[in-house]
Amino acid sequence: MLPDEEFLFLWNHATTKILDIRYELFKPEEIGKLYKLPANMFLYATGGSADIYIDLNKYTLEGFHLIHSGKGSTLQIMAKDKGFKYYMVFYRAFIPLTSNKRVVAAMYRNNPFKYQYGFVPSSPVTMFEKTHQMYSKWKNASNLDKFTVKSLFYQFLNEIFIQLDQESLDIPKLNVSYQIQAYIEENFAKPLTLDTIAKALRYSPSHLSIQFKQQIGCSPIEYLIQLRIGKASTLLVETDASIRDIAMGVGYHDVYYFSRLFKKRVGISPIKFRQKEQIDRLVKDSPSMSERYSIVDWNFQDYIENGYQYKGRKYESMNKRGLSTIATLFLCLTLLLSACSNGTSTNTGSEGKTSVAQTATKSQTKVVSTIKGDVEIPVNPERVVVMYYTGDVLAFGVTPVGSSKIQDGAAFEEALKTVESLGEWFEPNVEAVIQLKPDVIIIPKNEELYGQMKKIAPTIVIDDATTSLDQRLEKIGEVLGKEKEAKDLLSNFYTKVEDSKEQLKAAGVLDKTVSIMEGGKGKMSVVTSYTFGRGSQALYEYLGMRAPEIIQQKIDDKNNTQEAIDVSLEVLTEYAGDYVFRSSYEGMVDLTDHPVWSAIPAVKEGRLVEIDFGFCYYNDIYSLTKQLDFVVDRLLATANKK
Repeated sequence: MLPDEEFLFLWNHATTKILDIRYELFKPEEIGKLYKLPANMFLYATGGSADIYIDLNKYTLEGFHLIHSGKGSTLQIMAKDKGFKYYMVFYRAFIPLTSNKRVVAAMYRNNPFKYQYGFVPSSPVTMFEKTHQMYSKWKNASNLDKFTVKSLFYQFLNEIFIQLDQESLDIPKLNVSYQIQAYIEENFAKPLTLDTIAKALRYSPSHLSIQFKQQIGCSPIEYLIQLRIGKASTLLVETDASIRDIAMGVGYHDVYYFSRLFKKRVGISPIKFRQKEQIDRLVKDSPSMSERYSIVDWNFQDYIENGYQYKGRKYESMNKRGLSTIATLFLCLTLLLSACSNGTSTNTGSEGKTSVAQTATKSQTKVVSTIKGDVEIPVNPERVVVMYYTGDVLAFGVTPVGSSKIQDGAAFEEALKTVESLGEWFEPNVEAVIQLKPDVIIIPKNEELYGQMKKIAPTIVIDDATTSLDQRLEKIGEVLGKEKEAKDLLSNFYTKVEDSKEQLKAAGVLDKTVSIMEGGKGKMSVVTSYTFGRGSQALYEYLGMRAPEIIQQKIDDKNNTQEAIDVSLEVLTEYAGDYVFRSSYEGMVDLTDHPVWSAIPAVKEGRLVEIDFGFCYYNDIYSLTKQLDFVVDRLLATANKK
């Protein structure tokens, strides 16, 4: 049967385009070069035999055989003694912006166009005929032939999907978990992050992370940490290597950081872990002991929530008998040396100093109320880590030590060139966050993210869905110790909004209608919300401009859950305002010569504005200010084009 219900669901919503069709013949024993696939690909073997390597997977092919793999995979073909014949069909498939949230969510979880699988076709001759016809027509390259190729491609897909549905074929979803596990286990000693793993395996970080977590139960970085700690534990017990050498050997170049992480994960420092294991072995090998003591009960997830430290389980022996005399003496000596090295003092003068230090520490902190309760943070935090709300923090003149990954083209992109990127906001590189030693972490509402971050540093959660711009800025100002600056930022922003309205009103633009659109492959998505990015907040919410009535009704409808609707190009004119803003992005369809698009009055008369998707992705005060400037400048520049 099919891999899952979403497989065909997404194929049915996809727009596809054939990019190239090739026929290749390998001589006996010929070995091909490593080849990075420029697009999604079907490889159909029609004769001979070969070993085919795609990323970490090997396929042994003889006779008819079909393989599919996604763009960016590495392919190598090694023909056997009979040579090897095959076709390659390269195609592109994508899901356009859509108001159907189920489609968006499904594509976010799973990209069927990158599935990697192979099987022997049940109707090899039929599939061969379709493939050969596609290749023959493709060589002529006329528009009619290309249309025929597209029709044949869907017949070709239909043959594949029928067989997948009828047979119980083992088609792992991209073998993502296997690929990630194999890559991490092979490269664990290298400096790995979610981004570097994703880049090496040619997946997006978010897709890779979601697939791995669904199949394995933890994130790739969590898996990496567990693997490294396990390797380090073995080296501590089985070798006399120094802590520094062990840290380097498992991928940590900072021995201090390694020791902290080890203690947070295991519960004791590497040195004490080694000492304890030596004692356990001594006890186990002692003739007076008849039973074996238990080995460490690993638990990577038990944490102390106060003090933002991890807590491992206590090590308890299942054997309740007393230690042998030798072991007892050895343990006492170890504990005595440990106590001496800690420099513990009992004089009363130190107690007075401790009391003063505690008082001083308390005076340097404050309590901030959040949706997760009161949080104690430094009065003026200096090392700030922020997820998603990066622009808001930057607006206060504070450069964070770490930020979640941002969209290309974001208004504050330049300001983050020296700031460490921590990966996607909803699943950052936890290890990297720990290493930054933040004073405070600011994040959106996300339970899993909060569960990770609160164990590292005081964490402030702000719910973007229920918090207004003013409330968010005031809260961040409170956290940063910049309450006055928060008021100034808001005052300046709203003054700019009013000034912008006056300028547009004087130019006769403010009362004109405006539409926001995206896409273009046979249909456009038209924004029907105040908060869908793409300039909607600047135009509709703050400037108060209106859309054509057919759109405005949906914007004003409080029960409307569609942030955008799909409209065919044939009726697009009905949805076009006096001004049209088109969300632009790399690879978008060129509609310059499209007769319907070109006939829209706003397009025809020069009142079309292209606005970058990444530039309008965020709704922070920094981005909104820049978006407002851009929108007003473009509207005024086209004011005389009516």
